[in-house]
Amino acid sequence: MTETRTLFTANESEARAESHLDRFRAPFSLRCGALLIDYILVAGIIAFSTLLARMGNRPRASSSSAEMIGIFIAVVVAVINFVGLPVLRGQTLGKWATGLVIRRREGEPLTWGRALLRHLLVYPPLFLMLSLGFLVAEMLPAALVMAGVFIVMLGIGFVIAAFSDHARALHDIIAGTVVVREGARRTRRIH
Repeated sequence: MTETRTLFTANESEARAESHLDRFRAPFSLRCGALLIDYILVAGIIAFSTLLARMGNRPRASSSSAEMIGIFIAVVVAVINFVGLPVLRGQTLGKWATGLVIRRREGEPLTWGRALLRHLLVYPPLFLMLSLGFLVAEMLPAALVMAGVFIVMLGIGFVIAAFSDHARALHDIIAGTVVVREGARRTRRIH
């Protein structure tokens, strides 16, 4: 009897969490805006370092090192923004600007493992494909295939987010997370 009541209570708790997430789920357009802000930040660092590297009459070797430093800084900022901040605050800078929060499916804050899974399982392989496309740019068919795989995979993630429950993207489904409006964190905690 207690086993049945425990199962019923667990199902009831899950249903309440589901209902709560439905009320506060993040609109797809806001998620896209948050992602755009995050990527403008990272791309801006790379663009600024490239601009600095191209200024003046510097030898090519020092230009290259300035670009590499910019890429290193952009990678560090990206890891802090996409992994560290979501664990510490539940938000990337873009999500903070748009009032969104990343939560586990049950409504609990992210753990380090889930944040790593959410952001490092999907994004790096996609950008590796894009980078390989640029490296083999002289071989046009290979570059087109790499760029095509990048676009299709990124597109699948957006299509899944646009049409799934709770606007969950592929990386959210894999990591068991959901993005909700910030009011979800303040109104009550889901257990």
